[in-house]
Amino acid sequence: MGHIRSQETVDSALRMSDNGVSDRANAEIHGVAIKTIRRWRRLYQRRGLPRGTAFQGTPCPRCDGAELDESAYALLLGWYLGDGHLARARRGVFTLQIANDARYADLNREIAETIIRVKPTASPVPRQRPGAIMTEARWKHWPCLFPQHGVGRKHERKIELVDWQLEIVARYPEQLLRGLFHSDGSRFVNWASKSDGRRYFYIRYWFSNESEDIRKILTDTLDVLGIPWRQPRVNGIAVSRKEGVERLDTFVGPKS
Repeated sequence: MGHIRSQETVDSALRMSDNGVSDRANAEIHGVAIKTIRRWRRLYQRRGLPRGTAFQGTPCPRCDGAELDESAYALLLGWYLGDGHLARARRGVFTLQIANDARYADLNREIAETIIRVKPTASPVPRQRPGAIMTEARWKHWPCLFPQHGVGRKHERKIELVDWQLEIVARYPEQLLRGLFHSDGSRFVNWASKSDGRRYFYIRYWFSNESEDIRKILTDTLDVLGIPWRQPRVNGIAVSRKEGVERLDTFVGPKS
């Protein structure tokens, strides 16, 4: 006797199929056979049944006034500004792609969960890249939520947050910083020499990004929280003072 899958599983698989995910990848994600994915598609086509919420279209917080999890959005905005971009797909759909080191399973899981919190009908797909995981999710309205999208690399064009984004960041500055530091930053033990030549060690947070605008978004947010920072290099921001590190440890912390 075959397994009976939940309607939620069927709807999720059909959404991913509608969004261009291959039958093989779809089957692996949902733990079913490839022929099962194909059978579900044929069955729904013959009966003319709606194929999950993606068939109807997911409402947009900006265009349709849909509810937006602002805390999750601030976190995802940090990831997008650091290591994310939008790629144009077919039929006016865009793919949000967030890259992260493959070693950090918890953070890659967090990225997928955050995408779902921002777009509840999303089915994020983790794609293997050399040394990295690229978490992808498709939606026509990603450019509405990330108006910083444009032609060329971020550091080669102007990056500014619009008014409604600034309002969200003002309410959830910690979430934005978490996304930024975990995407383009690190936390590590640094050392320096005393006057007598002995070394002393301390924890340092480091953020590196070629975009002056994105670095300013980070430092402006640090200023809001009263976290001291320095700029030892043109493209790098450091938080080294004990009180600043301890504050960041409460909502950023080591990567895992």
